[in-house]
Amino acid sequence: MSLAENVFKALQRRNMKLATAESCTGGMVAAAITDIPGSSNVFDRGFVTYSNNAKTEMLGVPADLISSIGAVSREVAVAMARGALDNSNADISVAVTGVAGPAGGSPDKPVGLVHFAVAQQGKASFHNMQKFGNLCRKDIRAKSTTHALSLILAQLDAEPSQLEVEP
Repeated sequence: MSLAENVFKALQRRNMKLATAESCTGGMVAAAITDIPGSSNVFDRGFVTYSNNAKTEMLGVPADLISSIGAVSREVAVAMARGALDNSNADISVAVTGVAGPAGGSPDKPVGLVHFAVAQQGKASFHNMQKFGNLCRKDIRAKSTTHALSLILAQLDAEPSQLEVEP
């Protein structure tokens, strides 16, 4: 069974719906879930918010937050995940924002840096950062998609004491 199928089944067992908020993956997480027949039972909607403007308009991420710390950050990832919950009928959401390259990186935010967040109704948000390295764009996006799916599954299966939470 694929990772996406495991996420699908975990959501189905819990009678939960998922929303995605994606930047550098451009909808690949949503596509992985919606490739599965019956996904409408567990998938509410996906937000592809590639531009900073889209993050603000569609998810309610404060523009001053993006301008002060940048879109590729813990705070923006968490705001994206929370915004996906606030603007959907989902019980859980995942957000992905990063630098897929080959350009756009900096010493502080190099190519391959990706921030993830998972949010659930009534729970603290979970954040995770990965440094995939200076891989090709396709590989960074694929690894980010797989990692996002893994985080959803881990969040669904985790005990509260096992989570790194965002205050």
